[in-house]
Amino acid sequence: MTATTRRSVVTTLAALAASPLLSLPAWAQTTTLKISHQFPGGTLTEGDFRDRMTRMFAAEVEKRSKGSLKFAIYPGSSLMKTNAQFSSMRKGALDMSLVPLSYAGGEVPEVNIGLMPGLVTSYEQAYGWKNAEVGKELNRILLEKGIVLVSWIWQAGGVASRTKPVVDPDDAKGMKIRGGSREMDLILKAAGAAVVSLPSNEIYAAMQTGAMEAALTSSTSLISFRLEEVSKALTTGRAGAYWFMFEPLMMSKAIFDKLTKEQQAAIMTVGAELEAFALKSAKEDDQAVANVYQKANAKVVDLNPAALKKWQAIARTTAWKDYGEKNANCAKLLALAEKTL
Repeated sequence: MTATTRRSVVTTLAALAASPLLSLPAWAQTTTLKISHQFPGGTLTEGDFRDRMTRMFAAEVEKRSKGSLKFAIYPGSSLMKTNAQFSSMRKGALDMSLVPLSYAGGEVPEVNIGLMPGLVTSYEQAYGWKNAEVGKELNRILLEKGIVLVSWIWQAGGVASRTKPVVDPDDAKGMKIRGGSREMDLILKAAGAAVVSLPSNEIYAAMQTGAMEAALTSSTSLISFRLEEVSKALTTGRAGAYWFMFEPLMMSKAIFDKLTKEQQAAIMTVGAELEAFALKSAKEDDQAVANVYQKANAKVVDLNPAALKKWQAIARTTAWKDYGEKNANCAKLLALAEKTL
């Protein structure tokens, strides 16, 4: 190679190195993030609102990030098993998930506050947690555990049953029931029920075979998983509930921290904006679930204030007590949550 040729090559390489095409900032590069959830898949306008919300989130963040962030959505636990999602986010092996927080209670006891029977009894109280002391403390703990709360999503729930309506604690005696969390299971045991533990996407099969007689789950899941097909009775949460589940859209902190400030801002801003959609959709499903079950000829009843107080009284001496004794964080969270009652 001649000196002239060498100079030409060096000049060319220097020009390429300085080219804006090879020195794009992270903001201008495209990153695809995976969102996993256990709920049935749909579209932006049809289906389970939790799936719709992830799609709305993905579309809006992609727009605001000028295409630097894209998303692949995996509904129906198609990417990984439901109970593996939280742990995978903590390790940075999963980018994002919309999952009931209490499912991770065995790994992080503090998160069971997200399905503490009788501790939350209204949507106003539930969404008030975000800016209250209890919400700030929960957010701190989750960040410490490697999880970023992106959207606060709360849902009231009811009881689908193969046999009779479950309203008072006495109605649960002798029944095989799914509560959805350790704490919910504790009050069911105190009421004389035999508890069954499994994710909501496995309820249908268990009730179909008779392995389980009744299940507590969100109004949306009561619809989306077609539980009216295997139920003869429904207790709704539309008139009040002791079953309120926190199932936020979350992100791995390890992944979040790798994004630019602009991308992080887009994710958090859109996540907060979609909370209004989640609240509206959850309330609509509380009403819609009754219609779905009535059409299926199931007996539909509402939880009355007197029954709610009975469940709450059991919860105070069982689930709340057990949770508060887990560790200092749990005790603090419980005390802060009780301030919102």
